[in-house]
Amino acid sequence: MTSPTTTTEPADAAAAPAYDGAPGPRLVCRGLAGGRGSNAVFRDVDLTVGAGEVLALLGPNGAGKSTLLLTLAGLLRAQSGDVAVDGEPLRPGRATAANRAGIVLVPDNRALFTGLTVEENLRVAAPRRGPKPRSMLETFPDLEKRWRVPAGALSGGEQQMLALARALVQRPRVLLVDELSMGLAPLIVESLFAAISRIASGHGCAVVIVEQHVGLALQAADHAAVLNRGRIVLRDQAAELATHPDRLEAAYLGTLPQPDLTPEQA
Repeated sequence: MTSPTTTTEPADAAAAPAYDGAPGPRLVCRGLAGGRGSNAVFRDVDLTVGAGEVLALLGPNGAGKSTLLLTLAGLLRAQSGDVAVDGEPLRPGRATAANRAGIVLVPDNRALFTGLTVEENLRVAAPRRGPKPRSMLETFPDLEKRWRVPAGALSGGEQQMLALARALVQRPRVLLVDELSMGLAPLIVESLFAAISRIASGHGCAVVIVEQHVGLALQAADHAAVLNRGRIVLRDQAAELATHPDRLEAAYLGTLPQPDLTPEQA
């Protein structure tokens, strides 16, 4: 069986506290810069995502979106800047500490244990005092008929459901999803985006989703930000950006005016 690269809490660890319904910023990062090795892939990133909110992180290929998610999850060390969950600062480059703070990453390869069944994948991820694996069927009922099927025998859509369910069973405060729609049929993608919206609102986690399917991402998100050449070049309400595709196009092409950048930042 393969070994996942997603951050998964040990089964005997305490689950993150249940959402108490209180509003406020769940994830905050300020001046964040990072990359692989000494090369900065992104820099000066400021993001705030509240409990129950979905942020769509958009941008062209190579903009640094996936690297940003890996840095937030502690799998890559930040070069500068700060990250906090519910007001508590995180130690940089510590995946275990990030996971204990409630950050859970669903990577673009889903990182499932392909030799284990659906049930076993969920049991491996479930903390001792967390939700029961079968409770995930409330959000992903299609997995019930595949409960004892190895993850490697699932369809792509079922594997993505399982990857999301395995993240959800850890009771995340911050859910990071990289390329939800990759390789999936449109109808499956629509149902998965609907599940993302339900997870955010029903479980109170902050969701950051990296996605190339811009239209569906904006429908599911509350806010959106465009990362291009390592910087956030545009951010707004998702509904507002959905009605102004010209602004999105300019942000992707790098032609959007940036009057707020100082000469040192440019």
